[in-house]
Amino acid sequence: MFAIRLSPVLLAGLLAAFFARAEDAPFAAKAEHVVLVVWDGMRPDFIRADTTPVLHALATRGTFFGNNHSVYITSTEVNGTAIATGCYPGRTGILANVEFRPDIHPFHPVATEHPQSCRRGDEVRAGKYVRVPTLAEIVQRAGHRTAIAGTKPVALLHDRGLDRAASHGSTVLFAGKSNPPAALAPITAALGKFPSYPDVETLSPNTAQNAWTARALTEQLWRDGVPKFSTLWLGDPDFSQHLTMPGSPTALAAMADSDAALGTVLTALRAKGVLEKTNIFIVSDHGFSTVDWAVDLSGALKKAGFTTVRAYTKEPQPGEILQVALGGSTAFYIPGRDPELVKKLVAFLQATNYAGPIFTRTALPGTFAMQAARIDSPDSPDVLLSFRWQDEKNANGVPGLLAAEGRRNNYGTHASLSRYDIHNTLVAAGPDIRAGFRDTLPTANVDVAPTILHRLGIPGADQMDGRILREALAGVEVAAPQPETKTLEVSTPTAVGTWRQYLKITTLGDHTYLDEGNSGPVPK
Repeated sequence: MFAIRLSPVLLAGLLAAFFARAEDAPFAAKAEHVVLVVWDGMRPDFIRADTTPVLHALATRGTFFGNNHSVYITSTEVNGTAIATGCYPGRTGILANVEFRPDIHPFHPVATEHPQSCRRGDEVRAGKYVRVPTLAEIVQRAGHRTAIAGTKPVALLHDRGLDRAASHGSTVLFAGKSNPPAALAPITAALGKFPSYPDVETLSPNTAQNAWTARALTEQLWRDGVPKFSTLWLGDPDFSQHLTMPGSPTALAAMADSDAALGTVLTALRAKGVLEKTNIFIVSDHGFSTVDWAVDLSGALKKAGFTTVRAYTKEPQPGEILQVALGGSTAFYIPGRDPELVKKLVAFLQATNYAGPIFTRTALPGTFAMQAARIDSPDSPDVLLSFRWQDEKNANGVPGLLAAEGRRNNYGTHASLSRYDIHNTLVAAGPDIRAGFRDTLPTANVDVAPTILHRLGIPGADQMDGRILREALAGVEVAAPQPETKTLEVSTPTAVGTWRQYLKITTLGDHTYLDEGNSGPVPK
């Protein structure tokens, strides 16, 4: 009902107009607007002319970042916050999609993007549920209006404040809800109610919700002009790849839908006369893998004598481990942080053939400290497991297989340290962006926010963990340092042999990028 397709002629005209200034005009003509479009779960190896012609054209004629990184845990809320803040999870405080936060709920894990989690988190932490300012908040404080529209609730993490008095008319839409609440009525009057998810039995992409959200942004939130900064968060191809697997017909159709939504953005910018004054960034929160081994981890732990629960019903008892499945990773919370139980749990995991890298608070033998993945926080779990992965291909010929907690094989997931989860999409184009450039330097989701702030001329980039992607800026000559890649390894003897796990990292000057991690033989 909501799908919009661009004709090849119109598409060519849009892109020609968009790149004219970037290719021909002097760099002094800087953009007046920035639009950030997130394709949830988009792998960079699917940017193709046949499936995603709009994105492919932008990647070809703008800047394609060929070595971009999601941050671990490679999941939506973690990276949504990293994109919004330019900071790693250890600083933002958002460590996973689902976490045990006793100050928010004493017994149950909470969804970190849920409005109640955000509201309660801000109440108990003096407005610092997300511990650092978001890009939207910084732009608003500089005196500008922003517009955030997301098919998924993660959009709320970008701009969750209920007091809109100082927001300069800014609005955030998240899964059919809004802040301020009154902003929703005129949108639904024009577009109808936010559509429901498609029936999963049909194996259909989430076309209606994504198209509704794109129209809500471009037709309603931009009605009185394009703000200084806007974000459009599309829930596909993530929804469709979880429903099926990477490379499936459903997933490919979902990418075509997201491409149509990107075309909707370009069309609206041109209609409003600001296409040539806008920098556009297209990013994904994470990559994707295919589960080829659905692990019954709870059953294995029970058989080994552990007591695990998915939620507490009363005050946690000694020895009662809270187990939180995160897809390609699992978090364990241990009452009282009992060191002996932590050691016992780690030893069990190191004797399995599906465990990948294990993280602990104190870097127990054969594990890495939480800080190694920048997930060190007072709220971090006691033990964090990333499942083992391999390069082999799924039934659609797409590489990247993964063990994970689940009930079935051959479906898509993420949140591991697999290179296929970590390496994700980043494309940029506009008057401030180099044309026809492929950036081979390591980049990451945390680099997006400081780069956007820098181009908008708003202070704050130096307070972020990420770097300004100067090598991709038009008219800027950069003598970038050479990246250096190395592998960190830890090992320990176990009852079944030597346990080994590794992290592959790349440094670029003062910045470090986590490339992958696994257990078993260390790659050369």
